[in-house]
This record gives sequence, C-alpha cells and structure tokens, in this order.
Amino acid sequence: MMAASSTMSKESASYDMAEFDQSAIFLYLEDGHDQEQQRQTLNIFPSQPMHVAEPIPAKGVSMGMVTASMLPNGNSSSPKRQEQGGQHRSVAAPAGPVVPLPSNNLAKDNRNSLTKKEETSGGKGAASAGIVQERVKDPKTLRRLAQNREAARKSRLRKKAYIQQLETSRIRLSQLEQQVQVARVQGVFLGTGEQPGFSSAPSPAAVFDVEYGRWVEEHSKLMFQLRAALSEHLADEQLQSFVNGGMAQHEELLNLKGAMARADVFHLLSGVWVSPAERCFLWLGGFRPSEVIKVMLKHVEPLSEGQILGIYQLQQLVQEREEALNHSMEATQQNISDIVAAPDVAPATFMGHMSLAMNKVAAMESFVMQADGLRQQTLHKLHHILTTRQAARCLLAIADYFHRLRALSTLWVARPRQDDGPGLQ
Repeated sequence: MMAASSTMSKESASYDMAEFDQSAIFLYLEDGHDQEQQRQTLNIFPSQPMHVAEPIPAKGVSMGMVTASMLPNGNSSSPKRQEQGGQHRSVAAPAGPVVPLPSNNLAKDNRNSLTKKEETSGGKGAASAGIVQERVKDPKTLRRLAQNREAARKSRLRKKAYIQQLETSRIRLSQLEQQVQVARVQGVFLGTGEQPGFSSAPSPAAVFDVEYGRWVEEHSKLMFQLRAALSEHLADEQLQSFVNGGMAQHEELLNLKGAMARADVFHLLSGVWVSPAERCFLWLGGFRPSEVIKVMLKHVEPLSEGQILGIYQLQQLVQEREEALNHSMEATQQNISDIVAAPDVAPATFMGHMSLAMNKVAAMESFVMQADGLRQQTLHKLHHILTTRQAARCLLAIADYFHRLRALSTLWVARPRQDDGPGLQ
C-alpha cells in the first residue's frame, strides 16, 4: 500500500510539475509580449503540501532561457511543503530546464495579430490614397494647380525677357560704339580724320577692309544668338529684338559702303574686300536683291496667299530696277571706254578729256548708291511682309548663304593639288 501510494505521489508530482511548467511558459510569454488574454493554469496539486526546493540555475543558461523557478503567477521561490501520509518530503524542481519554443497555437495567434495590424495599416494607406485622389480630382485643386503652373511659366518668361533686355541693351551699346567707329572711318574716308600713331593715315580701302571684317564677325555672333533663340522657341517680342539688331547691322554695312563709294568706287566695284566665291556673284558692290528673295523662299515656309502675292510683286519690282541699273551701268562703262579710247587727244585737251571721264565715274558712284538703296528697300519690305519668326529665318538664310560662299572659297584655296606629270597626254 505504501509502495502504491509512493508511486502515485511520484506520478502526480511529475504530472503536476509538467503542467506547472507548461502553464508557466504560456503565462510568461503572454506577459512578455503584452497579450490581451491570459491563459488559466491548472492548479493541480495533491491535498497534502509538498516541499519544493528552490531550483539552482544551471551554468551556461542564457538570459533567453526560462527556468521553472521564474514563475510570473505570484508564487515565491521558497519551497512548498505538502503532507502525504503524515510525512514531509522535499521535492526539488529541475535545475533551470530549457523552455521549448511557443506552441503552434501561440504562433498562429501572433501571426493573426500581425495580419490584423497590417490590414489596419493597409486600410488607412488606401483611405489616404483615396483622399489624395479625391483632392486631385477636385476642380478647385486642379484649377489651383493650373494657376500655379501658369504663374511659374510667366515667371520664367519674365526672367527670360529681363535677360533678353539686358542682351538687347548690350547689343545697342555695341551698335553705338560701331556707329562712333563708322563716323571715325568716314572722317578717314573724307580726309578729315587723323589716326594717332601713324605718320600718315591709312588708305580708305584698307580701313574699309578692316571694318568689313569686323562687321562679318559681329554679324556672325548675332546670327548665332538668333539661331539659338529660334531653337528655344522664344516669344515673338524677344525674337523681334534680334531681328531689329540684324536689320541695324545691315544698315551699318550700307553706311560703310556708301562712304567707301564716295572715297573709292573702284575698290567697292572690284570686290576685293570679299571672298573669291562672293566676288563671282557680286552685283554693283553687293548682293543682288532678286537672288536674296530666291534664297529666302527656300527657307521660309509656310507662306500665306497674301504673303506669296506680296513677295511676287516685290520680286517683279526688284528685277525691273535691277535691269534698269544694269543698262545704265553698261552705258556708263561704254561711255568711259569711248572717252578713254578716243584718238588724237592733244596734250592741251587731255585734262579736259579726263575730267569728262571722271564725271562718268561719278555716275557709276550714283548707280552703286542706288543699288544699295534697292538692297535696303528689299530687306525692309520682306520684313514688312513676313512675320517676326519668318523674318528671323530670312535673316538666317541670307547669313548662311554668304557664309557658305566664304567657306567654299576657303576650301577651294586649300584643296590638294597634283602636279601635271610628264606622262599626261
């Protein structure tokens, strides 16, 4: 009977400690992870107290291990006594047993709680996204965004206009400096100017060649800026300043040529101040206006019916004026040739004879001035017929035309040459 009682007490004690350890683990984990529900532990103990010795922690047990003595249910670590059969026995708990991982049910509860939190946060994110979409679809918000974009665009345009105004002022200052230089050059042409540092003033032809080279350089810079403005699709008001600058530069060149025609018309008519390729197409000291119209028509498109009609009428008028100047020039040249080739000119009448020829040369000067006037009128009428953007393309087309002629001359001079061999027949 005593053996049976002892066996039953051992089984109950083992069963009791196992249930005690498992329930303690559940309570510890639930208390450590802030679980909302606490599991009820089974308080299965024999009717008589049992002495439980304080567990001795095993060496090497990490802080993450939970022992049987670390019970969160309020029980102290002092030994408990149980009476069984009038005898007191002290039963020691296992020394620091390692707690197994949480059960599958507890892991499922944790995953369910995390899933609920994610769903809650996802629902809030979707709701916020929906609110943003509703705000974007709101007409007032869309109108405000459009107003902000329009204000930013206008601010950029004002900034570009300010920069363009500064650039225009700089160009204008440069033009004033050029006009001062032209006035000085005209004084040299007329023999009223003095060049410091020189024993004698340079010839008008040399001064004109230098000024023309400077004009080509300045005009190329302006056309480069105009090309950049067209590629950036600037407003017509900003393009107009470049077009006006280009027209002013052509006016400057005409003033230079007018002064040169009065000083030495032969130098202007010979064309030695331009490249050889340009010289082949030279007409009365400059470009032929009808040729410029043809060049313009190849680069300025589209044109309205009114523009086409106006350009056609201008072309007819220019060609008639060109033919009239050609006939007058040919007749003057023939008269000069006849005067110079006249036989039996006595020495006493030689100076009178040459003065008559010089009068004809003065007529040639007048024809060159008329040709420059026709060139100026052609450019101004084209500017009047075309829009601002078309006029900008017209100026670029003219500049590119003469630039390519100068490049052709350079390439022709630098071309590789082969000496004629003795075997060629």
